Amino acid sequence: MTTPAEPAMQTVAVIPGDGIGPEVITSARAVLDTVGAKHGIKLSYKDFDWSCERYTQTGAMMPEDAIETLRGFDAILLGAVGWPGVPDHVSLWGLLIPIRRAFRQYVNLRPIKVFDGVESPLRAPGHVDFVVVRENVEGEYSEIGGRLNRGFPEEMAVQESVFTRLGVSRIADYAFELARSRRGYVTSATKSNGIVHTLPFWDEVVAERAAQFPDVRMDSEHIDALAAKFVLQPQRFDVVVGSNLFGDILSDLAAAVAGSIGIAPSGNLDPTKEYPSMFEPVHGSAPDIAGRGIANPIGAVWSAVLMLEHLGHPDAAREVMAAIEATLAKPETRTGDLGGSASTVEVTEALVAQLR
Repeated sequence: MTTPAEPAMQTVAVIPGDGIGPEVITSARAVLDTVGAKHGIKLSYKDFDWSCERYTQTGAMMPEDAIETLRGFDAILLGAVGWPGVPDHVSLWGLLIPIRRAFRQYVNLRPIKVFDGVESPLRAPGHVDFVVVRENVEGEYSEIGGRLNRGFPEEMAVQESVFTRLGVSRIADYAFELARSRRGYVTSATKSNGIVHTLPFWDEVVAERAAQFPDVRMDSEHIDALAAKFVLQPQRFDVVVGSNLFGDILSDLAAAVAGSIGIAPSGNLDPTKEYPSMFEPVHGSAPDIAGRGIANPIGAVWSAVLMLEHLGHPDAAREVMAAIEATLAKPETRTGDLGGSASTVEVTEALVAQLR
């Protein structure tokens, strides 16, 4: 009689980062440990102190060999980066963006949901459950451009947008495949009436890819009208696909519609799994509440759900989502940003109790 094989150990690089990052990552790990023990999932963590604090001490957000160090991990769990005194472009381009690009994390996945018990700022949002799929490595956030005549009256800055057929095709394909597993509807964000080269190209390539998915309905919406419809008709959307800039803005708007950016997760995905993917809450480092024990851990825990799904543990992911929903439904286990009174630790304990 053969003995069942032990589950393989999966390795997670943990970058708690700045501000409330370490607090919410502690919560996410507690939840992962609980559901992992229940389902026989073996996760091995290694912590890295890469952060703005490290930048102030060494002049770099992370060491020169950081990418090679991370390459061998199965996933990366990130808390937040950013701190007063360190410019945001330094913290982002010194850590987050290099990781995204080195590991071909071309999908930024941001699910949006209005949970029972969480009050949306909208009067009657209805049933809101959709996903923003943001192109994550090119578009408007290219490194091409520069400054000229610094300090003179004629000083100028140029930033180039870069849209490739490969880049647009693969993000569109991901969105259409995802829609097939949901309600079969994709909305493409554009502004091709005003941006004369890149966005008509985006529209053309997305339409070409749509033809390969005849079972998925697709609309194209100009970004200004789309932003308005996120507020006026959020329940109509299923999967929304957009460029790097448009996806970034729309997903934060959608998180606000859902009640709080504190619950918003994200996954930076390499769908091929050749490289590690990275999972992080959207809320940022929130220096104003750091160390007070009141940060909302749900965004980090939901990001851990995305990580479990990516690592091949759908049952465990569903259980954690059910625990999130049950915890958010009660005011005594919601943090202050959601109208509750619970601390970070109390919300974490409630989540763990639900899982047990």
